[in-house]
Amino acid sequence: MRPVLLAAALAASAAAQEPTFHSSSSELVVLPVVVSVKHGTYVSDLPRDRFAVFDNGVRVPIDFFTNEDTPVTIGVVIDASGSMAPKIGEVVAGAVSFARLSNPDDELFAIQFNDDVRDLMPDRRFIPASDETAFAATLARLHTEGRTALYDALIAALGRLDEGARPRKALVLISDGGDNASRATLDEVLARARRSNAAIYTIGLFDDLDPDRNPKVLKQLADTTGGERFLPESAGPLLTACAHIAREIRSGYTIGYAPPARDGSFHRIRVLVDPPDPRRLEVRTRPGYFAGR
Repeated sequence: MRPVLLAAALAASAAAQEPTFHSSSSELVVLPVVVSVKHGTYVSDLPRDRFAVFDNGVRVPIDFFTNEDTPVTIGVVIDASGSMAPKIGEVVAGAVSFARLSNPDDELFAIQFNDDVRDLMPDRRFIPASDETAFAATLARLHTEGRTALYDALIAALGRLDEGARPRKALVLISDGGDNASRATLDEVLARARRSNAAIYTIGLFDDLDPDRNPKVLKQLADTTGGERFLPESAGPLLTACAHIAREIRSGYTIGYAPPARDGSFHRIRVLVDPPDPRRLEVRTRPGYFAGR
């Protein structure tokens, strides 16, 4: 994850009465942090002094902290290959439900992929989550056919996230995890994701006879970025997964700190609740970032 450039975004943040990042540095490492107990119950009321952040094993001071429901830039990336045709109605319903349950001020965009990658919003950069009608109309442009350029789509979506004004970023990928049409490779996608501060949530839709299914790729994308993988088997669990992701994004913490070194190397991150909580809390964030020189 490259430390996020904040200089131009600060004024816009303040104008919208959103939390403002303050640091002696012009750059911060921005971490989306999710705290939960068993069975997915989120804990969103911990104070700043309960968190300890370690960068390459060294504890670093927290320069920014909020547990408020702050707006996020979110890309919805949808597999529109031929194998998804029987499921596309469920996919659209799930994506619209996700928008409905998101923060109304979230910035949304949508990308579809099959033989190539297509921006479903060529006439505008983002749609506010509050405009459910416009987002549903955008998804109505989905057209299923052809093969699967998953990796190319993720590279494009990560680039689009950089255009968003929100410090926190996320992608929601709905796919079987297979790829048979990309120029990019999985290694290139993972490297690009590590240079981003985006959490990638993956929803795998496939059956046992699907030759292109690759749930391992979906898990790797989620684990690398601090997101989560879901494998719903029908329309009901798909809607539940979309609701879970929206709730998790809105229930999380945002922590920022100045990188201790700008050496161009990969820095491993660990976030703990300190002192330990008797509820045996699980803390999830991205495993690391690349420190820009």
